[in-house]
This record gives sequence, structure tokens and C-alpha cells, in this order.
Amino acid sequence: MTIRVTPLTGADLQAALPDLAALRIAVFAAWPYLYAGSEDYEREYLAEFTAAPDAVLVAAFDGGRIVGAATASPLAAQDDYIRAPFDAAGIDPSGVFYFGESVLLPQYRGQGIGHAFFDHREAAARGWGASHAGFCAVVRPADHPDRPADYVPLDAFWTRRGYAPVPGMIGSFHWQDHGEAAESAKPMQYWLRAL
Repeated sequence: MTIRVTPLTGADLQAALPDLAALRIAVFAAWPYLYAGSEDYEREYLAEFTAAPDAVLVAAFDGGRIVGAATASPLAAQDDYIRAPFDAAGIDPSGVFYFGESVLLPQYRGQGIGHAFFDHREAAARGWGASHAGFCAVVRPADHPDRPADYVPLDAFWTRRGYAPVPGMIGSFHWQDHGEAAESAKPMQYWLRAL
């Protein structure tokens, strides 16, 4: 299997948005996000994210099919709810590059694609002049009834990449889980590394 990982820009990026929307829904439906998404919302979200100045979208292709994607942009271009934990922690957002998501179909994991996503985004962050890169991940209770018995968190992978959770730096994102009647707040732990 030969996977090509490359940043998308311009017309290529716009043409990929429907596939990326479907990919986000498929991957985030699983643990730990349990996201009940809609393609209309996803296309709108991705169009807004990728319209931000200096935004980066990296895609993994198996032939002509997109099997994974990762996004990043300067933190200053993000919505208030994403920036709020940085403000509360006294971290100047002007030097931070924010990594939105990294989604990859399960059968393609463990082949180095996640590292390639981070490599491309970190290169973009350094090229932009960022001093730090960061992202956040949902926090679920250890005894959550939907937690798979064989689930392995990504904490060790992120730590090997040089990221660390910032104590007390917890944000709040809202989405609807499968089985929920409406959106609810989800705690999100922020991770940072110096570049």
C-alpha cells in the first residue's frame, strides 16, 4: 500500500471538502468522540477553517481516495471558545499554531501517517514563525460505558512528538454524541510544545 501525504491548497483543497467532511464524520463517530455529525455542518466547518489566513490542510491519499486528513492554522484565526483557555492560562496566542484535527481511517493506522501529519503541520507552523504548536483532545471518564476494552489513548504518541498536557488548561467544546438528544459540553485538554 502506497500512501501519499500532501498539503492541499486552492482548487484541490476546495474539491476535497466533501470527502473530508465524510471522513471527519466517520472517524469522529468512534470512541472517544462519539460524534453525531452532519455533512452540511462539516463542509461549512472545513470551509471556514481552511479560509483562515495561513491555514494548512494535509491529506493522505490511497490512490485517488482521501483516507486521512489533518488541519492547522494560526491560533489567532480560531473562534473565541478555542482561544479562551490560552487567554486564561496567560499564553499569548500570537505565537501559537493550532492543530485542529487529525483523522485517519482505522485500517491505515500504525504506518507512520500520523507522524507525517504532524511533520507537515509543524513545518507550516515554523515557516509561519510560531513559537509553539498545540491542540486539544476530549476527556472522557475512564468508566464511560462506551469505552472499548482495548482502547489505547494517543497520549504516548503525542508525548513522543514533544507535546505535553498543560495542567488545568481545559476548554469546552459542544457537540452531540450518538444517543444524545442535543449538543452537550465536552471537556477538552490542551497540549503544547515549543517549536
